[in-house]
Amino acid sequence: MAAMLKIGFASPTVEKTGTLVLFVGSDLEVSAATRKLIGTAGVGTVKRALSAEKFKGKERAVLVIPAPQGFDVDRLVIVGVGNDDEQEKADYVRLGGVIASTLGSANAAAVLLDGPPKWRTDAEAAADIALGMRLRHYRFDKYKAKKRDANDSDKADHPITVTIHVEDPVAAKRVIRARDAVGTGVELARDLVNEPPNVLDPVEFAKRAKELEKLGVEITILDEKQLTKIGMRALLGVGQGSEKESRVVIMRWNGAKAKKGSKAQPVAFIGKGVVFDTGGISIKPAQGMEDMKGDMAGAACVVGLMHALAARKAKVNVVGAIGLVENMPDGNAQRPGDIVTSLSGQTIEIINTDAEGRLVLGDVLWYVNETYKPSFMIDLATLTGAILIALGQEYAGLFSNDDTLAERLHAAGQATGEGVWRMPLGAAYDKMIDSKFADMKNTGGRFGGSITAAQFLKRFVGDTPWAHLDIAGTAMSSPETDINKSWASGWGVRLLDRLVADYYEDRD
Repeated sequence: MAAMLKIGFASPTVEKTGTLVLFVGSDLEVSAATRKLIGTAGVGTVKRALSAEKFKGKERAVLVIPAPQGFDVDRLVIVGVGNDDEQEKADYVRLGGVIASTLGSANAAAVLLDGPPKWRTDAEAAADIALGMRLRHYRFDKYKAKKRDANDSDKADHPITVTIHVEDPVAAKRVIRARDAVGTGVELARDLVNEPPNVLDPVEFAKRAKELEKLGVEITILDEKQLTKIGMRALLGVGQGSEKESRVVIMRWNGAKAKKGSKAQPVAFIGKGVVFDTGGISIKPAQGMEDMKGDMAGAACVVGLMHALAARKAKVNVVGAIGLVENMPDGNAQRPGDIVTSLSGQTIEIINTDAEGRLVLGDVLWYVNETYKPSFMIDLATLTGAILIALGQEYAGLFSNDDTLAERLHAAGQATGEGVWRMPLGAAYDKMIDSKFADMKNTGGRFGGSITAAQFLKRFVGDTPWAHLDIAGTAMSSPETDINKSWASGWGVRLLDRLVADYYEDRD
């Protein structure tokens, strides 16, 4: 749910407004356009304030100046953009979040997209700033009765009108359509992860995914009877202790121009959707278990991504698939020691019922690969606590059998700020999940836990290029950032949309 933030674009002529946002580099020089706008007196005011506050123009540093009498604005917000090198590499989405944090109780604000010579002032930069402002103002408070503090910039309940003044506002309005599609996709993913588990069970999750039909996405929902007939016994085993029925949702967006050949071949994204994870019979500790409502963040990302791609009419064919289950410990629950036969025909010894996400993904990966023959598959899952030990909450773990796909994911991560760090795979790790009684076991023990989990998934992808993203540290309960103050981050939507846009859309 987005706060009441209305963003528009106009030419670089700012009339009377509540807050005016300006940019300066580390040289503290005021640009010609800014000088023309605020006049000699205004430049003097800015210079005196910068000197008095010892403002250095560091990247994303902020200085708020109450405007003196005679100004057409109530206050000035000076945002630092750093030195030449930092300006060339600037993250405009993140900068938009910084700007949004300064709005406070303002009803209107103007952002003059002008600054030092190395500073970008094009339509893409303007649209990215708008996206960052929108993401910063997201909130999830549908279950709160208490009113918000109108002076809190991140929780303000009043409408805020922001105008970004840019050289080509028509181009900015054109670019923002794609950014809005992505922004809504991120917000959708956040909403799903933030929902309480008594509301968002597998059936309700599937219903929400079905709403993508309004955008032209083809939706197929497989219920337990159909899943049993297909043979997804590994997935069904996870959910058999719950009163809530399991579901698999297949989402298809057919946006490629080509009807045959490699360009018509779909790309595929698969998400783990454990809507609540008690650990099953291998039950988790009580402390922090409430966070396990977010164990479906991978599925949420896939739904948000499909929304983004369909809403911006991406020229690519995409399959999105999510396995939706609830892992509960009743008398019918799966036990440690059980052996199940997966859709692939491979048998799995259950060592720990809390290593359940890989069972869900294994069946769905196999199904998507065999049914749709994608050019690649990427799965996302809050799969292991071990990835937090390895990488903290700064990066998602990346495992892949294909160097090109891994390199492209890394590049998309660098571009969006949703970073991935490649982790190893290998025969020695794979041997750790061999079982005495079945083809494999569902955990290889304490050491290398994220790696053995990825090795497990690798047994269900064949020769298809594949990447696994372990997002346990980045998708939920992650550190607050300039563009996210929510418990759920919506991590992965911008990353994967960028991957598709940069490498896989039909350009003919």
